[in-house]
Amino acid sequence: MSDNTPSVAVLGTGIMGFPMARNLARVGLDVRAWNRGRAKAAPLAADGVRVADTPADAVRGADVVLTMLFDGPAALDVMRDAAPGLRAGAVWAQSTTAGLDGFDSLAAFAREHGLVLVDAPVLGTKQPAEEGKLTVLAAGPEEARGTLSPVFDAIGGRTVWVADEAAGGAATRLKLVLNSWVLTVTHGAAEALALAKGLGVDPADFLAAVEGGPLDMGYLRAKSRLILDGGLTPPSFATATAEKDARLIVAAGERAGVRLDVTAAGAERFRRAAEQGHGQEDMAASYFASFDD
Repeated sequence: MSDNTPSVAVLGTGIMGFPMARNLARVGLDVRAWNRGRAKAAPLAADGVRVADTPADAVRGADVVLTMLFDGPAALDVMRDAAPGLRAGAVWAQSTTAGLDGFDSLAAFAREHGLVLVDAPVLGTKQPAEEGKLTVLAAGPEEARGTLSPVFDAIGGRTVWVADEAAGGAATRLKLVLNSWVLTVTHGAAEALALAKGLGVDPADFLAAVEGGPLDMGYLRAKSRLILDGGLTPPSFATATAEKDARLIVAAGERAGVRLDVTAAGAERFRRAAEQGHGQEDMAASYFASFDD
């Protein structure tokens, strides 16, 4: 393939990976996809995606390998399974939120297998993924950018290049900072609505009081709507995934000598909500962690 029309293997077709693979195919790229549960990937065949039975089959001959899996260990396990099909010199766009320790292991794998690693987490959830409007946070060498341009253009509304090498994890670091803010805002909305319920305050009065002022924001409106309207499924960002990300953020802070008490407490809220049966609902289900039943 030429640099302008790369073949792409997408490993992981969950909430984010599925629409990303679909959008890649819809702009005419040669796409093959793999998911641990084949049923999740199978509908992509209608868009011209070749659904593979194994990671190695998916990546065989691919110019670009895009990983969008649960966490760093999952991404490493899948790439080890893919190793027999990997081509030295292929570009690996690693979009899994892996944390700093997880990213270090992935970077080591890339070096061992002669892959051109690009640290490429994305900012956005299910709807922007479906619309091809994610923000791609990217760190990697100039030589990979031409190959990745049509890939990132298909999945994202914009690409922010933050470094010219991937090994330092600059994009992963930025993603952790961004996610720390997203999770904090989510808990803030959830706790405010929970307190309103406990105190007998109409949530509409709370939202009206902040409307149009400096305390108002789109994310507050979106998460409040999910909680109040019971629209937590299907999730844009699942509670179980949010707990995982929160713990990665806390670990990154510890590694840097930074205490993140709010994020640590938030991880426990997500854990409690998951234990109550809300793990696969939108992370706004943090709301339920405020109550014992």
